[in-house]
Amino acid sequence: MLNTIQRIAEQGKGFDKAAAVIRLTRWREHVPFTIPLTVVGAMLAVNTHNLVLDWRLLFVTIANILAMCFAFMINDVVDAPDDALNPKKKARNPISSGILSYREGVWLSGLTFAAALVLYAAGGGWAFSIGTLTLVLCLLYSVPPFRLKAHAITDVTSHSLMLSGLLVMAGYFTYHNAPGAAWLVILSAICFSAGGQFYNQIDDYEVDKAAGLKNTVVLLGKTPTMILMNLCMVGAVVFMVAAIFAGAFPTWLGTVALITAFVTALFTWDTDMRGNKADMSGAVQKPGLMIANIVTLLWVAQTIGMMG
Repeated sequence: MLNTIQRIAEQGKGFDKAAAVIRLTRWREHVPFTIPLTVVGAMLAVNTHNLVLDWRLLFVTIANILAMCFAFMINDVVDAPDDALNPKKKARNPISSGILSYREGVWLSGLTFAAALVLYAAGGGWAFSIGTLTLVLCLLYSVPPFRLKAHAITDVTSHSLMLSGLLVMAGYFTYHNAPGAAWLVILSAICFSAGGQFYNQIDDYEVDKAAGLKNTVVLLGKTPTMILMNLCMVGAVVFMVAAIFAGAFPTWLGTVALITAFVTALFTWDTDMRGNKADMSGAVQKPGLMIANIVTLLWVAQTIGMMG
């Protein structure tokens, strides 16, 4: 009887560990934007140059997902001591809460890094180069002494590149190395990501200031950062409209986007991607990503012959 109880307890610990590993990847926070950004990059190349969509898209998409997993994993590994001082962050971070050890976190992050590199290589030389740059940037973003996220300007630029622009580029350069009008889409994605980072920094302003961080919002203050956030969002729209007029997308996608936008507008979106109560700019995050995923997947379905 005692052995049975002990065995059940050990199985329970095993399930806790497995759940903690999944939680460490924080996949819910990045998969919804990683997939459409990667796929859009590839589809822009295929559509513009009349190329054939093949299995490389799957490899590079998974590689980008793993790269984003690595970014969030190594961030939680490095931040574990600080997160342990905050009850909310401690509960979220499986290393701070003691379910996973620091050593396990490092090993898991390293394996994820290596797996992403292998899959990038399957996408070809350009995809491998861009993927390597993405992974290195993810590392430098969190790890001291570099810790790009703790310094003004580099926090936003590195964030918008590794979590946005480079993801689109990895997808595009898997199939072609001359983006042309696709650069406008890449710039739009970078501006949107920068605006999102400014939004998060404004939300974390009091905590970051108390912690002694010297990131952009602490350096500039909330009001100037809010102005920059709005400028980035406007820039994202301007670049995307320019890309549409430059013929980067097939015209029928516009109809799909409008219908999807109308449907999402029928619902109330009160929280942002982090689950916090959102203002107007934060409330568009979830429906915006939903529209992006639906439109992108329909584009792929049409390209591979699943739609008329």
